[in-house]
Amino acid sequence: MTDAQVGLSIATPVIVIFAVTLYRMGVLQRIGVVSAVLAAVAIAASLFLQK
Repeated sequence: MTDAQVGLSIATPVIVIFAVTLYRMGVLQRIGVVSAVLAAVAIAASLFLQK
Protein backbone atom coordinates (compact mmCIF):
# COMPACT_ATOMS: atom_id res chain seq x y z
CA MET A 1 0.00 0.00 0.00
CA THR A 2 1.21 3.47 -0.79
CA ASP A 3 1.19 6.33 1.70
CA ALA A 4 -1.82 7.87 -0.03
CA GLN A 5 -3.82 4.65 0.28
CA VAL A 6 -2.96 4.37 3.97
CA GLY A 7 -4.08 7.96 4.45
CA LEU A 8 -7.38 7.25 2.70
CA SER A 9 -7.88 4.14 4.82
CA ILE A 10 -7.51 6.25 7.94
CA ALA A 11 -9.28 9.45 6.85
CA THR A 12 -12.46 7.91 5.45
CA PRO A 13 -13.61 6.19 8.67
CA VAL A 14 -12.76 9.36 10.61
CA ILE A 15 -15.01 11.40 8.29
CA VAL A 16 -17.82 8.86 8.69
CA ILE A 17 -17.51 8.82 12.49
CA PHE A 18 -17.41 12.63 12.58
CA ALA A 19 -20.56 12.88 10.45
CA VAL A 20 -22.44 10.40 12.63
CA THR A 21 -21.30 12.22 15.78
CA LEU A 22 -22.53 15.54 14.39
CA TYR A 23 -25.86 13.89 13.55
CA ARG A 24 -26.23 12.58 17.10
CA MET A 25 -25.43 16.05 18.46
CA GLY A 26 -28.20 17.47 16.30
CA VAL A 27 -25.93 19.56 14.08
CA LEU A 28 -26.52 17.62 10.85
CA GLN A 29 -29.72 16.30 9.39
CA ARG A 30 -29.98 12.72 8.18
CA ILE A 31 -29.61 13.68 4.50
CA GLY A 32 -26.43 15.59 5.34
CA VAL A 33 -24.93 12.55 7.03
CA VAL A 34 -25.91 10.26 4.16
CA SER A 35 -24.47 12.60 1.54
CA ALA A 36 -21.25 13.14 3.51
CA VAL A 37 -20.73 9.41 4.01
CA LEU A 38 -21.52 8.54 0.40
CA ALA A 39 -19.24 11.28 -0.91
CA ALA A 40 -16.38 10.26 1.37
CA VAL A 41 -16.66 6.59 0.44
CA ALA A 42 -16.99 7.33 -3.28
CA ILE A 43 -13.98 9.64 -3.32
CA ALA A 44 -11.88 7.23 -1.26
CA ALA A 45 -12.81 4.28 -3.48
CA SER A 46 -12.09 6.25 -6.62
CA LEU A 47 -8.70 7.46 -5.42
CA PHE A 48 -7.81 4.12 -3.84
CA LEU A 49 -8.46 2.17 -7.04
CA GLN A 50 -6.77 4.62 -9.40
CA LYS A 51 -3.31 3.40 -8.61
